[in-house]
Amino acid sequence: MNYIRYFNQISMNDVAKVGGKTASLGEMFNQLTNRGLRVPNGFAITSQAYWHFLDHNALKEKITAILKPITQQTSLDELKKRGAQIRQLILQGTLPEDLAKEIDDAYSWLSDYYKQQNCDVAVRSSATAEDLPGASFAGQQETFLNVKGNKALQEACIKCFASLFTDRAIMYRIEKKFDHMKIALSIGVQKMVRSDLGVSGVMFTLDTESGFKDVVIINGSWGLGEAIVLGKVSPDEFWIHKPTFKKGFQSIIKKELGTKEIKIVYGTSGKESIEQINCTPQEQKTFCLSESEIVELTQAGIIIEEHYSKLHDAWTPMDIEWAKDGNDGKIYIVQARPETVHAVEKNEHKVVRYHLETKGSALNDAVIATGQSIGQAIASGPARIIKSIKEVETFNEGDILITQMTDPDWVPLMKKAAALVTERGGRTSHAAIVSRELGIPAIVGVGTALSKIKAGQEITIDCSRGDTGYIYGKAVPFKKEEISLAKLPELPVDLYMNIAEPERAFSLSWMPIDGIGLARTEFIITNKIKMHPMAAVEPERITDAKIRADIASLSNGYSDTKSFFVDSLAQGVATIAAAFYPKPVIVRFSDFKSNEYRNLVGGSYFEPQEENPMLGLRGASRYYNPLYQKAFELECQAMKIAREKMGFTNIVLMIPFVRTVAEAQRVIEVLKAQGLERGKKGLQLFMMCEIPSNVILIKSFCEYFDGISIGSNDLTQTTLAVDRDSQLLTSLFDERDEAVMLMMKMAIEGARKSGKHTGICGQAPSDYPEVADFLIKQGIDSISLNPDSIIPFLMRHANKK
Repeated sequence: MNYIRYFNQISMNDVAKVGGKTASLGEMFNQLTNRGLRVPNGFAITSQAYWHFLDHNALKEKITAILKPITQQTSLDELKKRGAQIRQLILQGTLPEDLAKEIDDAYSWLSDYYKQQNCDVAVRSSATAEDLPGASFAGQQETFLNVKGNKALQEACIKCFASLFTDRAIMYRIEKKFDHMKIALSIGVQKMVRSDLGVSGVMFTLDTESGFKDVVIINGSWGLGEAIVLGKVSPDEFWIHKPTFKKGFQSIIKKELGTKEIKIVYGTSGKESIEQINCTPQEQKTFCLSESEIVELTQAGIIIEEHYSKLHDAWTPMDIEWAKDGNDGKIYIVQARPETVHAVEKNEHKVVRYHLETKGSALNDAVIATGQSIGQAIASGPARIIKSIKEVETFNEGDILITQMTDPDWVPLMKKAAALVTERGGRTSHAAIVSRELGIPAIVGVGTALSKIKAGQEITIDCSRGDTGYIYGKAVPFKKEEISLAKLPELPVDLYMNIAEPERAFSLSWMPIDGIGLARTEFIITNKIKMHPMAAVEPERITDAKIRADIASLSNGYSDTKSFFVDSLAQGVATIAAAFYPKPVIVRFSDFKSNEYRNLVGGSYFEPQEENPMLGLRGASRYYNPLYQKAFELECQAMKIAREKMGFTNIVLMIPFVRTVAEAQRVIEVLKAQGLERGKKGLQLFMMCEIPSNVILIKSFCEYFDGISIGSNDLTQTTLAVDRDSQLLTSLFDERDEAVMLMMKMAIEGARKSGKHTGICGQAPSDYPEVADFLIKQGIDSISLNPDSIIPFLMRHANKK
């Protein structure tokens, strides 16, 4: 019998013979290399070889007897004991002579194909029931890298056979009700890509947290890919928007520099095939992929997703491993499998959301650590610090697992956890992937977890607020809410949403809204950029050595501080625009006050001291002022990149706090000089209507803008002459005041007469339903609410009918 199948003989029809991994490699090698994908060649050792090995060593009955007592109630200790017995039996076995010869011959052929003597190969286990939608688990079986020579290859094959009976694989099959003795193991032998000299990583063709379909997410780090998969590094992360990318735009909406502390390379001692070394400081502060390489990988990801979706006759998001060879500089696809969390059909008419019941300073003061969030859920429980899998006896059902990182041996323990926190790893680490499949929240890459969290301490894991996960040092009350999206009412007005945090955009993209009425840039500047915009323009003006060092650190990965500022702002805005594309997204230029600007890194070097910043140098007056105009030009460049380079023409730009008509003219001239001309390339320009002069001269202002958006907070402040920050005047600050309501009415009437869009993005309709009702009666075109007010607003209108 022939126990070898070469990649050019394999397709997805051969899963029963060669397993999911290798069938997928053969499918891509045969069907997609002609579309520009590079897939390293290789061969499969079929599932028949596995049965032949068991028969040759008389192992079937012995393995069956050892497995028989194991159930879902079996203790971890007993499971480990029986799993070890089976693996030892297999490792003591020998390959049948005919099988060994076929493996040697195929390996010789592959070495000749690459014109090498004893070429280096990856030896990957590929079970016959894995990598199928709804039936996959991260790292159930073993992979061996940099295997060279016939003897080493044969030994690796026997180790692969044994890995069909890892503890996690045994328990997984029991849970999935798979018969142990009907699952075979094939082995894929593939030429190694010298990514130990280059870069490697993983790529998903969707957002793994929210299930948002329209992005490709690429993680990458120096060296072999095991560093990322095993969670040993926090990798670089790149996000690309598929719809605009397909239109020819370079839609890289996010670039996040990882720490990349270590890398895995070929061993040099002669004893180990691979080893771990430290990355250099330069490697740590440099992105591992160029933009052209990000584009190449994205194209490959889209091709693979489209091919497998056609093959399955359904949308099939993909989990892809890639590697860049350090010798030839080329990028190769080394694995691809269906993503298994979101690929399974879900009820699209219901959404589950978690909400903390504590807010404000009481919540912020409870934060003890943060990291990357996985799972969009919340959990509370006692913290259990586990430094070794041997400590399993101290772990109880419902505990929160705190550890440095996990590997496949930890899966049985993870199933008992209410949540998970790891010090190392990123969104594509083993801990992240398994947490998603188990449906438990996790926070990964929390470098201080083991020192900041005390054993037995009651903690809360909050993954409900976007990319950043928060760990609170106490039990924080929360609720789980199931929201029905079926039979939503038709509204007499367009419903928009206010948003500040790009990292929340994808998780909110399901909202039944018509667009974004206010995307605030301040949050991006405060939380992502962190430095004062003028510090990016003129860093040489800063004399404090520590502040200069902080600014240099913030802009790691970029050639200069200007590029860092522009790219970061463009990517933040583009992320929001991508989440709701092609719906309109109204982006407001920065509206900090001078006291807020001073709090940014380097801010004290550029900001004046003002007695009343709320009515000082802010909004439009800042944009043409010599103190800030050069920084505003950077904001303009960012918007131009987001619209024209990335393709987000759904971005509408908005100017805040425009005091006079002359000021409107001056700002528009600055915008035009920066290539942002109203009416060109579909650019619409809106004005925040928040000053009595805006209302009184609404007709004149409308000559320069395509629409207005009422800012009820500032309109209340400026109409009533009440400092909205003053605690002493709180009782006087009320958006429902008759004068404020009349101002809003006049603004809507005036703008409508001029044929301009009218909207509101202020707080009033979120807080006061009667204000929203009043505005609708006045004929306002859109109402923009805070995210937590959207569903209640819809339900209120549903109940009116």
